[in-house]
Amino acid sequence: MEYKVLIKLYVPEIEQEFDLYIPINRSIGQVKILLNKAVNGETLELFPIKPALMLINKRTNHIYQDTDVIKQTDIRNGTELVLL
Repeated sequence: MEYKVLIKLYVPEIEQEFDLYIPINRSIGQVKILLNKAVNGETLELFPIKPALMLINKRTNHIYQDTDVIKQTDIRNGTELVLL
């Protein structure tokens, strides 16, 4: 998995967490769409597809901008993120 990082994703709305690989060459906006679809599929549509979500670093409380590219952020293997 050379071009992906393993993250731990917390989704407080459904009180679940997921270990997921995300591509490092994509923008945060694109990754949020991928994460939303992955969580929606894993929870059998318990978590609906939403147009406006925020991705937050759980440790630093940094809110990522949609235009940021993953490899230019502090997101690395093991980073804990929150999807709101």
